[in-house]
Amino acid sequence: MKISSKDRKKFRIRNKLKKHAGLDRFRLTIFRSTKNISAQIIDDNKKATLISVSSVEKDIKSMKKSNKSELSKIVAEKLAKKAQEKNISKIYFDRGIYKYHGRVKIFADTLRKNGLKV
Repeated sequence: MKISSKDRKKFRIRNKLKKHAGLDRFRLTIFRSTKNISAQIIDDNKKATLISVSSVEKDIKSMKKSNKSELSKIVAEKLAKKAQEKNISKIYFDRGIYKYHGRVKIFADTLRKNGLKV
């Protein structure tokens, strides 16, 4: 079975991150579609999702937003609040197949501003 180029890129990036990340950090993975963005913090040792936030949740969807960049900021702020409630401060950022540019970069910068060490 042949693996697609997107999957190869995703595995390559994820495996590099897992090699260099210590046991004291969790992985933050991001998914970006044309209209929405979602992210989750994953504990790779237990293979469990600790926190997840998406722009399709009711409270975020009901907010007045003007563009997709603002939506990324709102989702990142909510994720940072949930992470602080669970005493998570160190994560490593798994950008997946996306370039560190645009909404993905805004998302990561907003997390840093709200106290997470990315």
